[in-house]
Amino acid sequence: MPLPMARPWKHPDSGIYYVRKAVPAQLQPLVGRAIEKLSLRTKDPEVARARFADAIREIEARWATLASGPQELSEREAHELAAPAHDRWIALHRDNPSQNLWRTDLFARLWQPRRVGLWGHPDVVHQVLHGAYADRGEDDMEAWCLKQADFLIAKKGLQLDADGRRTLAQAVSAAIQRASLALERHTLGDVAETLPERAPFAGRAPAPRPAPTAKVLFDDLVKGWAAERKPVEKTVYDWTRVMQQLAAFLGDDDATRVTADKLVAWKDSLVASGLSAKTIRESRLAPVRAVLRWGVDNRRLPENPAERITISVKQKPGQGKRGFKDAEAAQILAAAAGERDPVKRWVPLVCAYSGARLSEVCQLRVEDFSEVDGVAVMRFDAEAGSLKNVGSERTVPLHSALIAAGLLNYVRGRGGGPLFPDLPPDKFGKRGGNGTKILGRWVRSLGLTDTRLAPNHSWRHRFKTLARNHGLAGDVTDAITGHAHRSVGDQYGEYDVRAMKRELEKIPSGP
Repeated sequence: MPLPMARPWKHPDSGIYYVRKAVPAQLQPLVGRAIEKLSLRTKDPEVARARFADAIREIEARWATLASGPQELSEREAHELAAPAHDRWIALHRDNPSQNLWRTDLFARLWQPRRVGLWGHPDVVHQVLHGAYADRGEDDMEAWCLKQADFLIAKKGLQLDADGRRTLAQAVSAAIQRASLALERHTLGDVAETLPERAPFAGRAPAPRPAPTAKVLFDDLVKGWAAERKPVEKTVYDWTRVMQQLAAFLGDDDATRVTADKLVAWKDSLVASGLSAKTIRESRLAPVRAVLRWGVDNRRLPENPAERITISVKQKPGQGKRGFKDAEAAQILAAAAGERDPVKRWVPLVCAYSGARLSEVCQLRVEDFSEVDGVAVMRFDAEAGSLKNVGSERTVPLHSALIAAGLLNYVRGRGGGPLFPDLPPDKFGKRGGNGTKILGRWVRSLGLTDTRLAPNHSWRHRFKTLARNHGLAGDVTDAITGHAHRSVGDQYGEYDVRAMKRELEKIPSGP
């Protein structure tokens, strides 16, 4: 079975998240493995998701360098590769440079050419390295620099000869020398300088994207994303509104002027407004991240400043959604049995005995009801209205409780067309939008005010609970509810309506 590699992978023992990516067959001899694995250095799933895209890009850049074959490394390229060593060395010893680096007599001999150092230059590196190297001479220092060069060669996927490796090792030593001089100034009180921003080494990979020279409007990005991805109309509407809200907060609708700091300020304002962390993450940050990512992927933007903007979503005890309990279900179905409004009469009952989504039931048509192999069924069809995903399009047997209640008589009485013609579609053409509002208010009016209840979706939770309690086969239950299958094996073969009917009838009529 192929490894799932579309998301960060959590190590079962350490709990640390990793990227796992299949290596193309033609590169496997160079990479040395069939699966590339890279640690994301975190146990936090939110942080892992934020780092995932950058890690994938790092892996692919290394592969591109490997695919380009052996290469000669210029001195300029070597210094670009080694430059981060300078910054790391300063960051490591900046707070207490004299205590962490030097012996008391160092200043007296720091630049004195008392010995010939690495590759014929004054041995500054030898003198300022940690005590572990301070008195071991050029051989140890040279070995250390060569070791750092080997690490960079492996990380970047370079194929260098002995001369190239030595050039890179020399660049590492030069970076440490420059850092040592800076730390000497810090010891004397000169700490005004900051670490410089450095462009990443490009190697032989494709050149970096050019910075945009013109405005890139949020609206244009949303339209481009929608034209390519073809989401449902409501999603386009909602995401357009989110981008408009962001533009209003920023006072600017130019995506090239968005920064991570501005997005954090926007997120803070959403938190202050009282929105839940889940709403901010899924209905605000996620659309912005996806739209800007599309802009980067299509060379409209140089980077995605929203890529690492996250918010922790941790439910407290008592906040999770739950299904209806037996008494609550009985109360709703008893009230439904006395209703003259077909929506209130039939939609809760169908949801209770099928686990279907309310939106799916509200858009049913008379022609979606039929008989297959002697079993009365209903078909959730994309032609009737949009469905959540591919697995949502399915044929489901009718539970005997629905037939006993007279659902088929109601269907036959409609003649044709929508099952609930008096339920008006919303502005996106979906009857489920208004059905959710009508039934939500109706259920609350019955006195079921627990905030953990979703007046409509709690039927779906209840159905899964009943399926477990009464021993329904898990894969058949998923086929009935339209949930994704749990394993590759579950995707093989067909789910016969007679088998589905057999499992469905294990759920007894009545609460």
